Amino acid sequence: MNVRATGNGAGGTGAGSILVVGSVALDEISTPAGHQEDVVGGTAVNFSAAASLFAPVQLVGVIGDDYPTGELDFLRRRSVDLSGLEQRSGRSFRWGGLYHRDMNTRDTTFTELGVFADFHPTIPDAFRSAPWAFLGAIDPALQLEVLDQIESPVLAACDTMNYWIDGTPERLADVIARIDLITLNDEEAKQLSGEHNLARAARWIQSRGPRHVVIKKGEHGAVLLTSDGFFITPGFPLDDVVDPTGAGDAFAGGLIGYLARCGSIAGPALRRAVVYGCALGSFACEAFGARRMVTLTMAEVEDRVRSFGTLTRFDVPADRGKTLR
Repeated sequence: MNVRATGNGAGGTGAGSILVVGSVALDEISTPAGHQEDVVGGTAVNFSAAASLFAPVQLVGVIGDDYPTGELDFLRRRSVDLSGLEQRSGRSFRWGGLYHRDMNTRDTTFTELGVFADFHPTIPDAFRSAPWAFLGAIDPALQLEVLDQIESPVLAACDTMNYWIDGTPERLADVIARIDLITLNDEEAKQLSGEHNLARAARWIQSRGPRHVVIKKGEHGAVLLTSDGFFITPGFPLDDVVDPTGAGDAFAGGLIGYLARCGSIAGPALRRAVVYGCALGSFACEAFGARRMVTLTMAEVEDRVRSFGTLTRFDVPADRGKTLR
């Protein structure tokens, strides 16, 4: 059974569609802000919730017959095509996480793969020519299956995680050699490269294939490495963080979504895209799961992006030889 989307959304006209392949989950999350069960989440959902503000999204994933599909209605209203979301008999993928006081560390309390254990992504014919593609942090073998099914996109991007870096390094190397952009956090970048210095780690990863390396640093922002060099943006200072679970996927959705909207992967567009990614990641932290994305508007996004300029803008004195007091 496939779950098909209908209606017009916020993606607008002229933006190329974005293919996303990843998990669609039900999460049980405990943070200092509270405890929530059966929270709609997963990489594909959190990515789509952000990216669909910019461009139409085509989602590929799998759910069980216990999944509350009505909770995905907000994606349908945003031009997310769910015809690649397969529903099978059995339990959906479920994950539990416990966050500590600083919100930067968490413990995985359980993982139940359910129908996701036997998932092999089949990309619908209508999705294969999507100009933008994002592969969530699933088994690199599955990421390779997707790359074998899609036609030359403008940009193919992927994420990964420490589990695959440790467990399947050869297959992951094959994926990295075939993609244009990779997103991963600073710990994963160091683990993958074997470098303790983040700049050297980024360059090592870039030398293995991707032209663009984006390292997520959580509340401290992100680092972009392209052929033009490094670009660093801060994180947005939030007074209250409710749930950071989907922030990394929302970051990727904002980044790829912006690129799809402007139709460019040139250096200036990539730098702006990273800022949009940080903005979307910050919004994702304001509520459990993807709930903040349900009500989020582009006016709010643009306002937050503008605020990033004030975080780092400063004047350099004209007389550089003058003693600064």
